[in-house]
Amino acid sequence: MTAPRPDLRILVCGTADRGDDGAALAAISHVLPELPDSLRGRVEVRRCPQLDVTDLLDIGVGESVVVVDTVVGVEPGNVITMSLDELARRPAGVAPRSSHALSVDDALLIAEALRGAVPSGVFVGIGGRWFGYGERFSRSVKGNLPAFAAAIRTSIEELLAVPR
Repeated sequence: MTAPRPDLRILVCGTADRGDDGAALAAISHVLPELPDSLRGRVEVRRCPQLDVTDLLDIGVGESVVVVDTVVGVEPGNVITMSLDELARRPAGVAPRSSHALSVDDALLIAEALRGAVPSGVFVGIGGRWFGYGERFSRSVKGNLPAFAAAIRTSIEELLAVPR
């Protein structure tokens, strides 16, 4: 017996030992236990130290994705949410950049070229200040982790409320 495909994939980007880069991991660890079983059973969570095109290629028709990451180019501690399509098509300099080598918008555009469309879903990010070695967060990120977690949960609830 095979398990049914999830309705929603959550891609949690970042590394716990690189300061603010671990914010997505910390936030999702608070979100998942608080989700009702009816929602939690419909999601698949994947940890990806940095978003890769392959993380986006096998998202099927009728499935959505939430990409969660720490970003640069956004005021540290500020939480942003935008559709993946909007992020992929934004003018340069208008939206956040991932703190990783391949930006989220670049990964989305490559995935679109390979799949024929940008996956349905949203990006939820928090502006980071410090990405050095260690597990401590900057004051800006630590103070807004609850808002980051709330934005992630809202995105999950909104995407799963859409009838499939």
